[in-house]
Amino acid sequence: MSQRHLLITSEDCRRLQHLLDSEFAAAIGPKNYLTDLRAELLAAKIVDAKKIPPDVVTMKSTVRLRDLDSGEEDIYTLVYPDQADIAESRLSVLAPIGTAILGYRVGDIIQWRVPDGTRRLLVEEVVYQPQRDGALACTAD
Repeated sequence: MSQRHLLITSEDCRRLQHLLDSEFAAAIGPKNYLTDLRAELLAAKIVDAKKIPPDVVTMKSTVRLRDLDSGEEDIYTLVYPDQADIAESRLSVLAPIGTAILGYRVGDIIQWRVPDGTRRLLVEEVVYQPQRDGALACTAD
């Protein structure tokens, strides 16, 4: 994992902390990915949504990733668990890779634990970022 400070919007941070404190998270019980997300939020630099750089992966961003070991490219939209559908490329923030990409920027290399070892991913492009593309209004998910 990177030593770099991740950037997370204040709204994303608030909603993710609420998710981690919810009955949903309590029902899941102690899991590494919940611990990882809590650690990411504690280590992140929290910024106003209007000040987030356009190349940062935020919630609801669509991002193109390249696996540095296999060369495989994937495009995912980072979403909350109730919106996740991997068949539609909607990746839950509670999935290991979902937690991993939150707050990183284009050009960053992420090393993250996954069930079968460690993956090295390059953030190649933020295809869509709601803050950059004018979708700043908070919505209930």
